[in-house]
Amino acid sequence: MADNTQLSKDVVLGAMLPTRGARGRLVRLDQSIDAILAPHDYPPVLERLLAEALGLTALLGALLKDETGQLTLQAQTENGVIDLMVCDYVGGELRGHIKYDPAKFAEAPADPTLFALFGKGYLAITFDQPKRKERYQGIAPIEGNSIAEAAESYFAQSEQIPSLVRIHAAQKDEGWVVGGLMFQHLPEGEEGRERLHTKLDHPDWPHVAILAGSVKDEELVDTELPLDQLLWRLFHEEDEVRTLTPIALSKGCRCSPDYIASVIARFPPEEQDEMVADDGFIRVDCAFCATSFPIKPPKASTNDE
Repeated sequence: MADNTQLSKDVVLGAMLPTRGARGRLVRLDQSIDAILAPHDYPPVLERLLAEALGLTALLGALLKDETGQLTLQAQTENGVIDLMVCDYVGGELRGHIKYDPAKFAEAPADPTLFALFGKGYLAITFDQPKRKERYQGIAPIEGNSIAEAAESYFAQSEQIPSLVRIHAAQKDEGWVVGGLMFQHLPEGEEGRERLHTKLDHPDWPHVAILAGSVKDEELVDTELPLDQLLWRLFHEEDEVRTLTPIALSKGCRCSPDYIASVIARFPPEEQDEMVADDGFIRVDCAFCATSFPIKPPKASTNDE
């Protein structure tokens, strides 16, 4: 087990309640969330929303059994303030961004509801595990008053897994802290995410949901409270609580000049020509890290050699 410092910030911790047939994840994001938000200059309302969505992404990403796997959370909307929200997770690295309409945002209430932000929206969650040759995507309407409630609705409709999700984001010392937990009833005889033989009315599930649901918002974002101690507070009366190896979390955007150049090189020369700006470079913007990359056309580089 990691020390308390490692279990206080930018980490996700898995847990099992074997006698109750339940599994859980606890997460806290600190410096990593500020690093992701800093380049975008979103309004505080949207910063909070994306921060909570990234907390959910970390909870879900920690379920992957393939270390090269990717978890993508995407919210698409119709007639909402937000056009698109995308977050993803690979090996403990997180990234995310929001595309929104500034004019609609200016007309929205000071504390807009999830419906006001998304309108008629849909939440798509994709689990992609290359080594296992497994890929699964579930889609469900965005329902509820928070990202946590939307996630519970998603699991109930798309996965049919009894789930409890709590996520809270707070501004502290001019930065954001996000904390969250997710507990789910396991399918019979399974510790994975397969949905077969799940009992929606399992007698132990209400007990787990009540204990996990007793967590307070301030506990979730208390960076002086290690996640294993929070887990103990919630479940200290249980016969057995297993903790899994913690996963360190950080900002991670996979864009780079070399990677972008390799993608551009796949296009035919005539299409590359159409991409070139007046200064002789192809400029590619990364929505995740808000960085613009001037790339010398690969075919031009080849011709110069």
